[in-house]
Amino acid sequence: MIEALIKGTSLGLLLAISVGPIVFTVIKQSLVNGRKGGLAFIAGISLSDILLVIFSNLFTGLFDLLNAHKRTLSVVASIFLIAAGLFYIFFKKVKEINGDDKDEELETHEYMKLLVSGFVMNLFNPGIIVFWLTTATSFSRDTFNQRLLLFGTALLIALAADVLKVMLAGKIRERMTHKNLVLASRINGFVLVAFGVVIILVGH
Repeated sequence: MIEALIKGTSLGLLLAISVGPIVFTVIKQSLVNGRKGGLAFIAGISLSDILLVIFSNLFTGLFDLLNAHKRTLSVVASIFLIAAGLFYIFFKKVKEINGDDKDEELETHEYMKLLVSGFVMNLFNPGIIVFWLTTATSFSRDTFNQRLLLFGTALLIALAADVLKVMLAGKIRERMTHKNLVLASRINGFVLVAFGVVIILVGH
């Protein structure tokens, strides 16, 4: 079990330090929507990670099927990322924040929208899908208890890292102007578009 714990910790740290479109979006959501908005977004990410872990462990043989349709999946994921990026660049409206109320309360439906956004964006991230499927395949011979500890540890560490990103972004947000928040949102949009284009190029 110690070995499973070490493997899970290593996977969690690898996932925590990996650079991808989700990392920039977590920071951006926290800057624009405050700590609670950022936490709602990463709650969606965590839920999708849990779903992918369960799915990957139950259907490890599906890895070959998905790999056979890698190009199609890459195109779909790229279109999603590019569309999301263009939305943030040209259409996303960033709310004006008051100096006395840096972490204003959002409506319940807005928190739910952020949660669903995090869930869908992570679910459409081909890197995350391949990561969990490959990991599940690699450790498929481990016992159920070993895999439960391994993946549970990895998920907890990844979630803790996301929470830390939200908290740090919240500290930065307290010193940011509305103009800077708009700039951060647009930069995030360009990052998403860039990742989308790279995925298409690599996939081909």
